[in-house]
Amino acid sequence: MHTMTGQPEALEALTAGEVERIKADFEILEHQVNGVDVVYLDSGATSQKPRCVYEAEQHYYENANAAVHRGAHSLAVEATEIYEQARETVAKFIGARTNELVWTANATEALNLISYSMSNASLGRGGEAAARFRLGPGDEILTTELEHHANLIPWQELAFRTGATLRYVPITEDGALRYDLLDELVTERTKLVAFTHVSNVLGTITDTQKFVDAARKVGALTVLDGCQSVPHLPVDVKALDVDFMAFSGHKMLGPTGIGALYGREELLNAMPPFLTGGSMITVVDMEHAQYMPSPQRFEAGTQRIAQTHGLATAVAYLDEIGMGRIAAWEEHLGAMLYEGISKIDGVRVFGSADAQRIGTVPFEVIGVHPHDVGQYLDSRGIAVRVGHHCAQPLHRALGVNSTTRASTYLYNTEADIKALLEALGSVREYFGV
Repeated sequence: MHTMTGQPEALEALTAGEVERIKADFEILEHQVNGVDVVYLDSGATSQKPRCVYEAEQHYYENANAAVHRGAHSLAVEATEIYEQARETVAKFIGARTNELVWTANATEALNLISYSMSNASLGRGGEAAARFRLGPGDEILTTELEHHANLIPWQELAFRTGATLRYVPITEDGALRYDLLDELVTERTKLVAFTHVSNVLGTITDTQKFVDAARKVGALTVLDGCQSVPHLPVDVKALDVDFMAFSGHKMLGPTGIGALYGREELLNAMPPFLTGGSMITVVDMEHAQYMPSPQRFEAGTQRIAQTHGLATAVAYLDEIGMGRIAAWEEHLGAMLYEGISKIDGVRVFGSADAQRIGTVPFEVIGVHPHDVGQYLDSRGIAVRVGHHCAQPLHRALGVNSTTRASTYLYNTEADIKALLEALGSVREYFGV
């Protein structure tokens, strides 16, 4: 199972009893919505946080609040230790070296970091060391029709700024990537290949090796969107062999306002920064500046210290449970969702039945707008996502404008899935269709 994550086969799934104990760590899941216990099935948008994560942030502010890296006083030293220890913890979680992890506000910023750095390189910034990041007319960027807008629009803009051409791998009618077209689409003109690890809409897991192999043949850089994989699957960036990977803290039990970019050490150190100012410089005069090595060269300004501590605490929490066991549990929940929804009359489920997926499934109630479906489910205490999920091209390819998406995590139970399936069975009757 999950051979496309860079990790070995998953372990035995969590038990129902373990999940109940995990759920007890999330105070918000004790809340009621419209007089019933909340069933939270929107972790694909943002995950809930265990008590230890927000307590970690509070602990930092109460005990170690100070500016990092420069202060000689004790609080500054302690804050720096917390900040850099968090980097080590999160880097280890994805199989990276500590200096290969750059803190960002979120995954979107991480992807834009690459895009704007390549723009600067294309203008000559970074000198010959940055030559491999330069783009111009005749060069090509490849992405896919499956992508979240955050892994599409930065490349659209990069193509516009540099004169390069953006191409994409299309999907089939059921949402499967056309891997058979990679040899045709990846050519000597291709300089960068950006693709998702797990679809935020369909929950399907990409065969990353096919993309990496195609890119390596022509010397193209690879960028992986790990937003929906790092929280849910065991991920090893070195085994995946990608050049860059972006992911976001708030989707993996961590705080909002914190994400990260993994990049190979030699690439990060050759990239010109896109955000400049304090904390990332060595020597400055009135005409020029010199920049620190990665990761500091990409962390201008006051750092997200409390948030990194919260994210490292979330990672430790996930590590203790075991990502392989979490993945196996979510695979079970995803199968329950897909099979259960498929059996409901008047409801269409999207994505191939035999695809590897996490516990995320999108669907359409025929004759009822997704927003109405979402509001009806909310009246039953069930939280799902409705809309295009920041993936308009994907929905267009599927022949719909929007869908309803149920997405699970380690704190979801079989009872949560059953509650959704029961409620879905009455939607069309409620709306008289």
